[in-house]
Amino acid sequence: MPKMKKLLLAATVLVSLLTTSFRLAPGLAPGTMSPDERKFAIDYYQKTKARLFKDLKGLSDAQLHFKADTGRWSVYECTEHIALSETMIWQWIQSTEKQPATPDKRSEVKATSDEVMKMVSDRSHKVKTVPPLEPEKKFTDAKAALDAFTARRDSTIYYIRSTQDDLKDHFIQLPGLGTIDLYQALLFLAAHTERHTLQIEEVMADPNFPKQ
Repeated sequence: MPKMKKLLLAATVLVSLLTTSFRLAPGLAPGTMSPDERKFAIDYYQKTKARLFKDLKGLSDAQLHFKADTGRWSVYECTEHIALSETMIWQWIQSTEKQPATPDKRSEVKATSDEVMKMVSDRSHKVKTVPPLEPEKKFTDAKAALDAFTARRDSTIYYIRSTQDDLKDHFIQLPGLGTIDLYQALLFLAAHTERHTLQIEEVMADPNFPKQ
């Protein structure tokens, strides 16, 4: 075989191998976040974290535990719920991602990502939480709850920044939203923080909220 033909054959085999390796490499699924989606999610996670920190900064014990009435949560209870939910919802997302992809369910997704965030953060619709997420002083104080939230939130931001997981072909079911994919579920998690940060601001806006 002439030398040029050997070189062309070798090049063809090499290209074929590289193409196959790229196609089969883990983390290159078609459901990976786009750069714009990744940036949007990171920005939203950072913005909702910063707003929570701003609201809680410098609050006294009296302010943290004030209740407008017995049927409402205090600032501390909202913070505890946020911290508990941050971990539980994340675990739900991760366990779902480890299951086989179900791209056939894509047609079941009716809500846009914007609609997911808007619906979750809308405080005009009241929703009773599930028992595991009821605030029951599961942390020693507000700082411990906030530290737990921060550790989980920062880890999730790192995941969003670097993951190549197929988030668009894995789905969860949520009341009021139906089927959503895991990218939307990540936005749901940040919107949940926003929802209860707004609740904290409602408590702080009460005319009887302690001045210090």
